[in-house]
Amino acid sequence: MGSLVRNNSICPEPEDQWGIEIVESGPSVLNKRVSGAYLTWEDVGVTVSSSTWSARGDTCKTLLNGVTGYAKPGEIVAIMGPSGCGKSTLLDCLAGRLASNARPSGRILVNGHKPRLTNRTLAYLTQEQVLTWTLTVKETAYYSAELQLPRTMPKSMKRERVDRTIREMGLQDAMNTRIGGWGIKGLSGGQKRRLSICLELLTHPKLLLLDEPTSGLDSAASYHVMNKIAKLTRQYGMTVLAAIHQPSSQVFGLFNNLCLLSSGKTIYFGPTIAANQFFAENGFPCPDLQSPSDHFLLTINTDFNEDTEISGNTPAEKAIDVLSDSYSSSEIYMEVKSEIAAICVLEEGLTEKAGLSLQASSVTQCLVLVERSFKNMYRDIGYYWLRLGIYIVLGFAVGTIFFNLGSGFGSLNARISILMYVSSFLTILAIGGYPSFMEEMKVFEWEKLNGHYGVGSFVISNMISSVPYLLVISLVPGAIAYFLADLHRECGRFIYFALILFASMLLVECLMMIVATVLPNLLMGIITGCGIQGLMILSAGFFRLPNDMPQVFWTYPMYYVSFHRYVVQGLYKNEFEGLKLPAYLGGPPSIDGETILKDVLQVEMGYSKWIDLGILFGMVFVYRVILFCTIKTAKRVKPIIKAFLLSSTCVK
Repeated sequence: MGSLVRNNSICPEPEDQWGIEIVESGPSVLNKRVSGAYLTWEDVGVTVSSSTWSARGDTCKTLLNGVTGYAKPGEIVAIMGPSGCGKSTLLDCLAGRLASNARPSGRILVNGHKPRLTNRTLAYLTQEQVLTWTLTVKETAYYSAELQLPRTMPKSMKRERVDRTIREMGLQDAMNTRIGGWGIKGLSGGQKRRLSICLELLTHPKLLLLDEPTSGLDSAASYHVMNKIAKLTRQYGMTVLAAIHQPSSQVFGLFNNLCLLSSGKTIYFGPTIAANQFFAENGFPCPDLQSPSDHFLLTINTDFNEDTEISGNTPAEKAIDVLSDSYSSSEIYMEVKSEIAAICVLEEGLTEKAGLSLQASSVTQCLVLVERSFKNMYRDIGYYWLRLGIYIVLGFAVGTIFFNLGSGFGSLNARISILMYVSSFLTILAIGGYPSFMEEMKVFEWEKLNGHYGVGSFVISNMISSVPYLLVISLVPGAIAYFLADLHRECGRFIYFALILFASMLLVECLMMIVATVLPNLLMGIITGCGIQGLMILSAGFFRLPNDMPQVFWTYPMYYVSFHRYVVQGLYKNEFEGLKLPAYLGGPPSIDGETILKDVLQVEMGYSKWIDLGILFGMVFVYRVILFCTIKTAKRVKPIIKAFLLSSTCVK
């Protein structure tokens, strides 16, 4: 194995002006300026603790134990091993994306310094494929380029890079094909995987981590994809680590170094071409006509230890101990340590080219996200169109059952009932978009993790893109119900009626997005959202008048924090102010709306209906702030909720 100095010849040609320059110096590189990210990890360990309510109490499991290795520019390191050996955990650890209940140890350095990796230098393709299913291949790649590539880069160059990357991944024939989801046949699983890789290659990152990049691909596609990645690695000086399960012989030959793991331990790290000899020297030679990668995995796989023995009836567990002990005392391991020592004397860390803006501005991010989200909402029938159809049907139902209420005293109860139905049961149906919310939240969480844009851009763009659809839902079904029921016939009052409905829709949508951020399960989210709104409706002042509600909890705080209260009060004032109803039997000649509001409905009359509307829009702002804060803290909250749910299932 050559030293770092001898391998300087692999350094790529200078990056174009839109790339990222990494400056390195030190005696090991002869004080030369080279472009690339030298990644090292020494004695890396990861343990995971989980707390349950069972009799066992706290448990701890070791996922990685003393793993050491390095990766250099222009090279690909393959991380291999049987399922559960720690491949994905190692990538998560190197990327700084371990779960909150995982405890890492050891030292991870980039160019001899603690890494400060962002999307500007790091791209990480995880096993889970999260794509917006309503978009086409070209749209998905173009929006991603707009979010990730420098703001100073011309749009023509962005489009050119998108087209070139799509062709490199063999997706040119599917450029205008939608990704596909429920009810729509789109891309195949392998094409989706290639598209995910395409999105990560758009920025030509200096450090690229790939978790199962060939998953879902046939052998030919796997080779072509990995061969293209290998060429780009050499061309742009990328440092690539790929966790790969079972590569073909052709794919295996593309790797420069091999990191072989089993049960969280290093079995071998070194040149790929030397791995066969290492196994043979320790009594596990690769049989003729068998792929070396298959032989390595068969030798160290303990999942079927009772049924499978290799090389002279040697159990896999014993083979792992023999290989691990031999590697830790081998000359190969010593060379790895010396290589890491040479890399770690670099004086300069990962730096960005001075004066170069490497990401789209917040305004550009918002505009791109608004356009993408608006298009997704338009194409996803279940997002708003299905709800609009249901609302129209319900609008006709409400309008016909309360048809032509008239102006008699007997219409009083009917007017109150229709307003309460609109303010509660119609708004609660906004939870119908919860499945679509969750899909959008998954895409956002994945893109946020990769640093494509910030939380603020997502929160603002999501609200802006939903406004036109919610206005249509408020106006069309609202007009049907309002005029069929013959409510107060004034244009201004109907506009207020629609605005109240619109504000309540915004609030319910934001509430459900907060729930979707915290809860990991679709059914749990719907139940929780319905439960929260049910409590708010109960304390709105309809089912129990405000003065009659218990002071503890229902008045303070529920009556004041429930947005349904302000919806009900606003609609009551909008309908009854200025309205005069004929007298009931034995009563005064007539009764005015203000008396009904004050004495019958116990509505707070110290402020106008416009204040109620203003409070609702103020609550929309507060809910969006809560959504922002919830997303920011969700990484710490979600594992606690998952642990609680897991613990609950363990209690008998």
